[in-house]
Amino acid sequence: MIIITGAAGFIGSNLVQKLNEEGFTDLVLVDDFSRKEKEANYLGKKYTALVNRDEFIPWLRENQRFAEFVFHLGARTDTTEFNKSVFDKLNLNYSKSVWNTCTEFGIPLVYASSAATYGAGEHGYSDSHDIIPALKPLNPYGESKNDFDIWVLEQQKTPSFWAGLKFFNVYGPGENHKGRMASVVYHAFRQISETGKMKMFRSHNPDYRDGEQLRDFIYVKDVVEIMYFFLHNRKKPGVYNTGTGKAETFLELVTQTFKAMGIPPAIEFVDTPADIRDKYQYFTQAEMSKLRDAGYTSPIRSLSEGVPDYVKNYLSLVFQIKKS
Repeated sequence: MIIITGAAGFIGSNLVQKLNEEGFTDLVLVDDFSRKEKEANYLGKKYTALVNRDEFIPWLRENQRFAEFVFHLGARTDTTEFNKSVFDKLNLNYSKSVWNTCTEFGIPLVYASSAATYGAGEHGYSDSHDIIPALKPLNPYGESKNDFDIWVLEQQKTPSFWAGLKFFNVYGPGENHKGRMASVVYHAFRQISETGKMKMFRSHNPDYRDGEQLRDFIYVKDVVEIMYFFLHNRKKPGVYNTGTGKAETFLELVTQTFKAMGIPPAIEFVDTPADIRDKYQYFTQAEMSKLRDAGYTSPIRSLSEGVPDYVKNYLSLVFQIKKS
């Protein structure tokens, strides 16, 4: 039995899909299933049970003898939320409970960290454990993820295997419910479909031209391949970057979206919203040597490979369904 928290969410639902494709159907999906807009992410998938996130820890204690692996992906991911108590409850303390229970019963654990832990990148983007305590995230979400990474590295007792994955900018199918927090690809597709053009954030940093802010964008299909790798390769516990290793510009992302839609680029620059302007990352790029050294050899898609698949095989279909 494999357990996935956050299973009705973006990355979690893609992991469930991957596991189903690989023949795994004895899955327990954990989430807040009261959110109807997330139903499409798990309807039609094969699983054994749905467990509400508030009931999960006692449920796991009662059923631990059946648990082979836990993927803990559930979290509050809103980077515009500044109520720290929300993140303390849903990200930090909840994750500690999952860790402690997996440790007590010897259950392997992979959990979601985030590239938001790197803040403005003062210390670079290495996933070395040595720099984690020095990182300065730019918002409470990133702080909650880094606080948990720090806490994990302080633990003397651990699950039988563990890995924390620092997700960089993930895009792909299953993010329809995320609203403002959905990827730029998703928002670009919707804007272009509705208006024929795309509004992009202007740069407020003199070191970057408009649209040339750089991020490490990773397709969700590659994220789940990496998680699947750790299901079968449990030799090197630790915190790992989960990106492509190559920063690309927002302009490239939007251009690829226009291209996949068969529409000439039409871009308008607007000011970055004031509430996130001073918390904005202008550059992220994962150092991926640690994951490669752990034995992960599969290629990871660039924007020119991931965006067309997402646009043509998912977004176009979803948008047509909503229009009809």
